Amino acid sequence: MDFFVSLAGQLIVIFSMQNQFLLYGANGYTGKLIAKLAASYNLQPILAGRTEANIKPLADELQLPYRIIDLDNAMQLEAALSEVKLVLHAAGPYVYTARQMAEACLKTGVHYIDINGDISVFEMLKQYDAAAKEKKIMIMPGVGFDVVPTDCIALTLKNQMPDATHLKLAFASVGGGLSHGTAITMAGKIGEGGAARENGKIVRKPLGQKGMWVAFGEKKLFVITIPWGDVSTAFTTTGIPNIETYTGMAPKVYRLLKLQWAFNWLLRTEFVRNIIRKKIKAKPAGPSDEQRKNSSSLVWGEVSNAAGKTISTAISCPDGYTLTAHSSLIISKKILATEFKTGYQTPAGCYGEKLVSEIPGTKNI
Repeated sequence: MDFFVSLAGQLIVIFSMQNQFLLYGANGYTGKLIAKLAASYNLQPILAGRTEANIKPLADELQLPYRIIDLDNAMQLEAALSEVKLVLHAAGPYVYTARQMAEACLKTGVHYIDINGDISVFEMLKQYDAAAKEKKIMIMPGVGFDVVPTDCIALTLKNQMPDATHLKLAFASVGGGLSHGTAITMAGKIGEGGAARENGKIVRKPLGQKGMWVAFGEKKLFVITIPWGDVSTAFTTTGIPNIETYTGMAPKVYRLLKLQWAFNWLLRTEFVRNIIRKKIKAKPAGPSDEQRKNSSSLVWGEVSNAAGKTISTAISCPDGYTLTAHSSLIISKKILATEFKTGYQTPAGCYGEKLVSEIPGTKNI
């Protein structure tokens, strides 16, 4: 009898380890959504962050284990990672946090995923491809709204038009709002301009250089060019050399951006950015549950080839934060079930164009 009790105990421990991962930044707006939704995917995150005062209350509420980790303390970080096979990094801005976590994952042989959307961070992490392959781990940034739905649309269109030379991707939010983390990341980029990919290379462009009307199914919205993560990732996924990314914006803002050459220098000063950060922190942490429930995201893509032929498609999906919680957990579950490719990967590049259809509430329009 003792043997069977011992065996049962060992099986429980093994099962628990197969469903555990480290969720760093669990106290952030999106981190909390992920932590609260994890149980519905039969996953048990170990909640982690810099300060106990921010992490322990959530851990107590959800009855989950937690760790206090300073990203700048390599020994502490590596010790925590030695307990798991996967880290879901949800603490931005990633331009300040991604490198430390990725390098610790390489040292400990732990898979790395995050919910980043910054082009420069995607490009930086891509440099770890060979090292990740050597360690037999996967590095996959952008497992949230940045960039799962757009990446899947990009691959869908590439499969329909293998000789595509140009790709346009656009998204728009209907309702909802921004979390503190997203807003602060954006504040850190204000005045920096935009970006696109031309002939395979990322080039700087004025923010909102181009504008157009897009039919998201029956809803027609105005969109402008922005430096979205797909400028990096869609090229990795599809190989299409010319890529532009757009988001919904009022036409009057588009007209105002034509004057940005006159005031971008001011927006780049720390004085102005600090004023914006203070205003962000004075607002609610993010959209309420009711706001998220009543909002949605529309995503559109179009490819064209040298002959001038075009193909477009569009989908409707949950608001960006809800989608991020689901998509990051769907990918986490796949990795823990040993469904992954080693090296640097993109969501659709690894899991295919149908990945976005696994997210509840996603439909073609």
